[in-house]
Amino acid sequence: MSMSWADVRFMLERMRGLVRRGLASLRTRGLGPTWARVRRQFARRVLPASAPLHVPAAAPFAPFAVPANDAPRASIVIPVYNQAAYTLACLRALAEYPPAATCEILVVDDGSSDETGEWMPQIAGLRYHRRPANGGFIAACNDGAALANGAHLVFLNNDTVPQPGWLDALLDTFGAHPDAGLVGAQLIYPDGRLQEAGGVVFDDGSAWNYGRFDSPDDPRYASLRDAAYCSGAAVAVPTPLFRELGGFDTRYAPAYYEDTDLAFAVRARGLRVLYQPASRVVHLEGITSGTDTASGTKAYQVRNRGVFAEKWREALARQPRAGTVPTAGSVVRPRRQILVVDAETPRPLHDSASLRLVNLMRMLVEDGAHVVFLPADLHHAGDDTARLRRHGIEAWHAPFAARASAWLREHGHRFDVVMLSRHYVAAEFLPLVRRFAPQAKVVFDTVDLHFLRERRGAELAGDAGLERAAERTRDRELTLIRQADATLVVSPVERDMLAGLLPDACVEVVANLHEVADSGLPFGQRHDLVFVGGFRHPPNVDAVRWFGGEVFPLIRARQPGIRFHCIGMAPTAEVLALQSQPGIVVHGHVAELEPYMAGARIALAPLRFGAGVKGKVNLSMAHGQPVVATSCAIEGMHLTDGHDVLVADDAAGFAEAVLRLYADAALWQRLADNGRENITRHFSMDAARDTVRRVFLH
Repeated sequence: MSMSWADVRFMLERMRGLVRRGLASLRTRGLGPTWARVRRQFARRVLPASAPLHVPAAAPFAPFAVPANDAPRASIVIPVYNQAAYTLACLRALAEYPPAATCEILVVDDGSSDETGEWMPQIAGLRYHRRPANGGFIAACNDGAALANGAHLVFLNNDTVPQPGWLDALLDTFGAHPDAGLVGAQLIYPDGRLQEAGGVVFDDGSAWNYGRFDSPDDPRYASLRDAAYCSGAAVAVPTPLFRELGGFDTRYAPAYYEDTDLAFAVRARGLRVLYQPASRVVHLEGITSGTDTASGTKAYQVRNRGVFAEKWREALARQPRAGTVPTAGSVVRPRRQILVVDAETPRPLHDSASLRLVNLMRMLVEDGAHVVFLPADLHHAGDDTARLRRHGIEAWHAPFAARASAWLREHGHRFDVVMLSRHYVAAEFLPLVRRFAPQAKVVFDTVDLHFLRERRGAELAGDAGLERAAERTRDRELTLIRQADATLVVSPVERDMLAGLLPDACVEVVANLHEVADSGLPFGQRHDLVFVGGFRHPPNVDAVRWFGGEVFPLIRARQPGIRFHCIGMAPTAEVLALQSQPGIVVHGHVAELEPYMAGARIALAPLRFGAGVKGKVNLSMAHGQPVVATSCAIEGMHLTDGHDVLVADDAAGFAEAVLRLYADAALWQRLADNGRENITRHFSMDAARDTVRRVFLH
């Protein structure tokens, strides 16, 4: 493929940016941390290996037990007609990896003449129902639904092998998405290829198994997504809803198009039909009815297409035109499509900028947009990539996105809006976006004004070289703001500053986004002090060094039992050295912050330079944990000393504020309550919703 000028500009800007950031890192972090960043930047991109497909070992029949419960959350209905060996494999898979959710399993025998009638009664826990005569798939499913006791019905073909975790993933989707009416699994061929990632229905009633024969790990098929229908081989639906709809429509008897019809009926009730790739089911397609549409039961597929098209004529007029090939963009239309690009996949358990970005994308999804995320480093980020997909965000990575330019050339036409986060990412990607997505509105998310943070750090260090670097960053950021259609900042202070510098620019405030959490333990059961912040961020390193070296000894002299818990990824050697002081514990990254949010008495934000709003302050206040901070740490956060925070900028004053708050239960409670109210008013998702809609959805 030929290389365009946009490709060349992208590579040149990336090289220049890497050099600039590397030199700046050397000056502020030193050689060791900088080398670690370089290694991370150029690390080989390795796609995590998918879990091997589980297939029960073939063995002669012997009695065994399947999960059973008298008050099940789910009733798994398995219609069968002969093929006892396949039914046995399906049940063995359910027995070998029982779900966490309570369930019952009903096998509905539609008049089998093989070993089914002999084997099924010997399986402990199984509810076995034999119909008096063969009536077909729809009749068997409806009979099973009538007998079910579960809150949800899960229809499962007997020629399937459900993979570990499949049922819990289906059911959890209803909890995470209360507007879901039907959820379908990812269907996989026994050789590991994808069989179906939700179905597409065309305007003439014909259908398409989206993703057929592709990789199940392809980002196009790996995220939660609305689908026109999901194959009845493995679908879940609330039991009351299924019964209200009258079950599977018998006009399609004995089989075919009943699952597509159910999906359309669910959507007609104002509920969503969702494809859930975290629920993986191996399906031996065609075992029961074959694949020849000219004969046998399979012939009903052709007949019932006409029946379906007549019933849903109005709804089908809004479906894609027959003969078009479904693409990643077309299967989510007419939803507004938004591309978000950041340096790497956000890690909301590690830093506040990541939490803000994830919550921003969640808001857009909740408001009906389809969000696509592309990390500039193209790395698969393990659980963090999976987290985005669970939220319904289409998250890409190598090798499926091998080069940013080639990916944008293929996908750029999809997007109504493109958001570029951080000035060095925006500088690289903006020419590509203007070339390959000229129709898209470009939003520049500053995350925070980097030049402001750099300038303050240079002033504190008295480093003229850093001051010059900060001015170069300022020029780049202001240029990008001029070129973008809209710019996001995180505080009114930054918006007002830009209004003076660039009065014609469209600048909006989207601050940190938090959900108010449980308030944790009461004052009397809390102990110690806590700081949370990643140490790849120089202001955090400076803050902890200053507090540990100058402030904490003053506190410890008057309260010898107090400990200072320092939490954050990649602590530097200087930070780790603080542990030589009594009472200081450097934890590094912790898997769970909750115990420290719920159990530490005071959170600290002793920042001496920085920009934007501080996630560590928001995080603690959202948990009802009072904060002692510097003026820099609360800039633009609508906080008032003595009302919802205590503020001090010198060592003696900071120590005095900590000691005062540590001993005063009434003051502690007042700050805790008012801090939570501040989050609700200024930093909740609801507080930002109008701005987000104005920027992205209008």
